[in-house]
Amino acid sequence: MMTILIILFLAACFLAYSNGANDNFKGVATLFGSKTTNYKYAIWWATITTFAGSLASIFFAYSLVSAFSGKGLVPQNISISPEFLTAVGIGAAITVMVATVTGIPISTTHSLTGALVGAGFVAIGSEVNFTVLGGSFFLPLLLSPVIATIFGCILYITFRRIRIRSGITKEWCLCVGEQGKVIPSCKPTPALSVNYGNTLGITIDTEETCQEIYKGHFLGMNSQKLLDYLHFCSAGVVSFARGLNDTPKIVALLLLIKGLSIPWGVLAVAIGMAVGGLLNARKVAETMSNKITKLNHGQGFTANLVTAILVICASKLGIPVSTTHVSVGSLFGIGLVTRHLNTRMVLEILSSWFITLPIAAVFSGSVYWILGKLTI
Repeated sequence: MMTILIILFLAACFLAYSNGANDNFKGVATLFGSKTTNYKYAIWWATITTFAGSLASIFFAYSLVSAFSGKGLVPQNISISPEFLTAVGIGAAITVMVATVTGIPISTTHSLTGALVGAGFVAIGSEVNFTVLGGSFFLPLLLSPVIATIFGCILYITFRRIRIRSGITKEWCLCVGEQGKVIPSCKPTPALSVNYGNTLGITIDTEETCQEIYKGHFLGMNSQKLLDYLHFCSAGVVSFARGLNDTPKIVALLLLIKGLSIPWGVLAVAIGMAVGGLLNARKVAETMSNKITKLNHGQGFTANLVTAILVICASKLGIPVSTTHVSVGSLFGIGLVTRHLNTRMVLEILSSWFITLPIAAVFSGSVYWILGKLTI
């Protein structure tokens, strides 16, 4: 019995690590994508604020702990078995880690849902309570990206109109400085020779390299500085909300371990998420920041604000939405308005969302079957 509980604890820590690797950067992706800050500062800001959100979940998100313990989905004697919870943890963790390695942002919530179904189906077959599954899990997961997309469109259009009416304009940087240049030699020589020197150059760079900034004042403050400050705050709020929403879902796997209280379980999960984000977030960061849609400072702030509002409300109500679905949905909405949406990448992400659940179900079902054959 002690061995399986140790494996269960390690499985939960592995899931926390995978979650951090795939999800931690999502809250600050707009900071990196809009060139408000570099990757290093963005990931550390995400780590600190996500960790704070994880610790706050001790007080605010007990309903999510209950929702992801498997109660109601399968009979109680199954939901409290260490084999079932271990299979769910390992199945979800492998699914999220595979996506992380390939740079695809998927939902840990979706993976856990699929893992619950897979292990439950192997355990009791068709007796899995699909009514609970549809109402409590599938419906929020399906609706949240749609709501985020619509909300993102509306809020961005509203903010843009406020900016224009406030007299705040956009301007591009003008790059002035020395640049290397190859200069052909005019001296007669047996072979062609060139000189390499520096010349003064003035360039208006491309959108990919040059930084767009806002010129003007809002409420007596420099609009660009105010927006950067609000952007950092919104990114921190999103990361905080993600920690608040995701941590209890993983802690639910640890409820069976006697002597491990929820606060200690939250701390273990929070550390695992922080380490995963610091060590393995780079590929998903590139996808979220640069491959879905081009972003400027205002668009990044708007996307973060949409994500923060929806995820915090869901956490408060105990609704298991996916931070991934919400954050990507908000980027979809803004990309539709600006017409900079990378359709190919969007289709890849949507496809990965559809296959997440069955893949997690297969992994967790297989692990549950193997554990059932072993004597631990």
